[in-house]
Amino acid sequence: MTHQLSGSPFLKPFFLKAPVRVVSPLRQRRHTLPASEFRNLTPQDAISVFEIEREAFVSVSGECPLTLDEVLNFLGQCPELSLGWFEEGQLVAFIIGSGWDKERLSQEAMTQHIPGSSTVHIHVLSVHRHCRQQGKGSILLWRYLQYLRCMPGLRRAVLICEDFLVPFYHKAGFKERGPSAITVSNMHFQEMEYLLRGQAYTRRNSGC
Repeated sequence: MTHQLSGSPFLKPFFLKAPVRVVSPLRQRRHTLPASEFRNLTPQDAISVFEIEREAFVSVSGECPLTLDEVLNFLGQCPELSLGWFEEGQLVAFIIGSGWDKERLSQEAMTQHIPGSSTVHIHVLSVHRHCRQQGKGSILLWRYLQYLRCMPGLRRAVLICEDFLVPFYHKAGFKERGPSAITVSNMHFQEMEYLLRGQAYTRRNSGC
């Protein structure tokens, strides 16, 4: 028996007389990475995180929310407050947060993590340039907020953003708290708050 093979719709099929070896799905699965995976980040992810962040922010504002040293610091101190989206092993989007114990964010919140606090300060949400305009930022933020809801003791998530991003965070359920006291270079920000009350929304494989 001959077997017809075609590697491309633009190539004519050719024939082999030898039987084609079929690899079982179980063997294939051992050598392939998950198509899509969400997990906490580790210090080993810091370089990928910083490269995505630098490309996303420096071209727009000239400033990175976090330096590489700060990324390493937060991923070392509070990796449980981060979330990365990986596709076939490559980081495509991420969020980094830390603990904060005051009612409003201050300049010190940009570099500090307060263990055991009930507030999560979201420092940065960023998406790889090849994956933008696909809704990945909204999906990752939704998953992150539901993940935080599963963590005992957390009461709210807060962040600062420029005015043009306020509608994006409104859609995710954040409320404005007014102008932030934090300034970076000549940029001014709005402070936003999301209350983590109640249980996570029911969803298969939510992990709660």
